[in-house]
Amino acid sequence: MINWDELLCAFRGYNRAMTDSQKNAPPSKVRFVDIDDDREGQRIDNFLASQLKGVPKSLIYRILRKGEVRVNKGRVKPEYKLRSGDVVRVPPVRLPEAKEAAKPSQQLADLIEASILYEDKKLIIVNKPSGLAVHGGSGINLGLIETMRQIRPQEKSLELVHRLDRDTSGCIMIAKRRSMLRYLHEQLREGRIQKIYHALVFGRWPNRKKEVNAPLKKNELQSGERMVRVDPEGKASRTLFRVLNRYSDCTLMEAKPVTGRTHQIRVHAQHAGHGLVGDPKYGNDDFNRQMKGKGFNRLFLHAAALELIHPDTSEQLRVEAPLDDRLERALKQLGREQ
Repeated sequence: MINWDELLCAFRGYNRAMTDSQKNAPPSKVRFVDIDDDREGQRIDNFLASQLKGVPKSLIYRILRKGEVRVNKGRVKPEYKLRSGDVVRVPPVRLPEAKEAAKPSQQLADLIEASILYEDKKLIIVNKPSGLAVHGGSGINLGLIETMRQIRPQEKSLELVHRLDRDTSGCIMIAKRRSMLRYLHEQLREGRIQKIYHALVFGRWPNRKKEVNAPLKKNELQSGERMVRVDPEGKASRTLFRVLNRYSDCTLMEAKPVTGRTHQIRVHAQHAGHGLVGDPKYGNDDFNRQMKGKGFNRLFLHAAALELIHPDTSEQLRVEAPLDDRLERALKQLGREQ
């Protein structure tokens, strides 16, 4: 059984921002890279960004424009898509000296390893704990993907397929091959991957309310905080809802997002008059304080399952993530409606 409290304690202990300034390293040498099937279809500018870590995009576009980058000895534009068998000339550029990567403790590495729900030669699915960012940035050096890359050093192409908010727990996919990443992105765009969430909401959700279809628009406050609201000028957004269990003051819901907008489930639940328990942005503050006293001390939104067609078998793969111990214990203490 995973101890999420120990996991987050270990994570926070090793997630310190690094303050050392970067220094310029000597220019690299000309390299010629052979493109294999796994890189086919990738844009040349994105390929160069992966080869020239830390180089700003403006410099990448400059060396493309000047013809310093060649594919099969010819110039290409940034939107050129690589083909298997291409040979790419990567010119010498001055790379910033890489910072020493923050390393997870053995405890954190072991716990993340234990949170892996599914793994094959192309795909990993992890039960991400609440409080762990999916990637570093904005003062966070150690997220899920950085930890996975360190505990799987033999895997050179680990990439997040999608994202979960830091406070959301549950299933998240990590591709081990670029071909798998492309396949899953295509499946996501076409709506062929089913994401199933569990959410505890304020009040009594009516059985007849089976979906929320409301456009969402992102806004950034002066503080820099990102907020989302229902707005006629926003992007079309739709979420399917189903009652799972009823409690005295709240309802456990299944939520299936048809579209994939930022904070979609949280804002659609709020729009329906039933904000999520523990949601500091879109929830009911008074009710959240009440529920915190009952053990609900974080956002109750959990990516409970994923369903997809695996490209190697053409069969449906369903992976389920158990709810963490803290929320399970808190749920059991609530009075169920008879």
